Amino acid sequence: MYFKWLNLNNNLNFVKLGKLEIPNRLILAPMAEVTDAPFRKISKKFGAGLTFTQMVSAEGVVNQNFYTSRYLSFGRDEKPIGVQILGNETETLYKAVKEIKKFSPDVIDLNCGCPVPHVRANNLGSSVSENTKHLGELIAAMYRAAGDTAVSVKLRLGSCYSKINVVENAKAAEDNGASFVTVHFRNISDRYDTKPDFSFLEKIKKEVSIPIIANGSIFNPQDAIYLLKELGADGVMIARGALGNPFIFERINKILNGEKDPGHPDILTVTKVLKEHLNLLKREFGEFRALDRAKKLILWYSRFFNGISVLVTRILRARDFDELLEIIESHTISVLNDSFISDDIAEIQSKFEKKVLFWLLDSELIVQSKTA
Repeated sequence: MYFKWLNLNNNLNFVKLGKLEIPNRLILAPMAEVTDAPFRKISKKFGAGLTFTQMVSAEGVVNQNFYTSRYLSFGRDEKPIGVQILGNETETLYKAVKEIKKFSPDVIDLNCGCPVPHVRANNLGSSVSENTKHLGELIAAMYRAAGDTAVSVKLRLGSCYSKINVVENAKAAEDNGASFVTVHFRNISDRYDTKPDFSFLEKIKKEVSIPIIANGSIFNPQDAIYLLKELGADGVMIARGALGNPFIFERINKILNGEKDPGHPDILTVTKVLKEHLNLLKREFGEFRALDRAKKLILWYSRFFNGISVLVTRILRARDFDELLEIIESHTISVLNDSFISDDIAEIQSKFEKKVLFWLLDSELIVQSKTA
């Protein structure tokens, strides 16, 4: 099993994962309660070369937990697609990979980077990466079970700067059958407002021959281009930067193809894509279950325009999809008519990058609107 980047006329796009050709170097990260089928499909439409389902528990897979099985469901039109799993026992991971293969994913990834306390408390996620020998054994078990399906792992730099072991872990992954390694270039102890330390990318690539995918605070095309062209990352995995922003994939691909960056689309284009995304969400989950997800989506998509700090109050109070659509329509018209006091978009983006879900609830960002 191998993960090979194709050099076609020095094009930075095409990749080959085992027998599978992937159209570009851009990967949508697995995100809990985010990367459902509608989110993946929209991201793929705009140029994500590989997407992932939401993370699942290896134990849940083996026990055939209902909700776990739902997360593993995807359509053929979504391929290539990967599944990320949490696990810390070789036998359980072996059995889980055997089960997951029945769904025919193209990649199965082991999460060794999640720093969430309740995950670490169960010796899962980033806690696994603190024992390099054991991590290698887990990858080996997955590789034996995976057959012709690629296996990968997601890592962090280390527990903290005095305990960085990412090079050793990446080497262990390679030695035990991983096709590629994704690295979130922060330590386990770091917060989101800590800048990723991409200086370790070169150190890792000197020691391993399999591709290294860079992850961490990729919020605009320039971040991705810097990692790919300047630092030599073999690919980038985009997580929070894709929230309400599937356009980031299209923009990066255009730049890699030698075209001009078209910039972020206007409000009319964003609203059109948002409505498409909401329609997919409603069809997938039904209106009742989709409502809260829809509210998050609307705020994510709208964060690039004035009036977002006014919109949040209206969206959170909405009771059904019809009301949400009415709010979107009126808000779009207000943005077009320049009906809002100018928000500090840079500050809003900074808040978003640090808090993601609730960045707009900070009192200093709630502003008064002016009516048209």
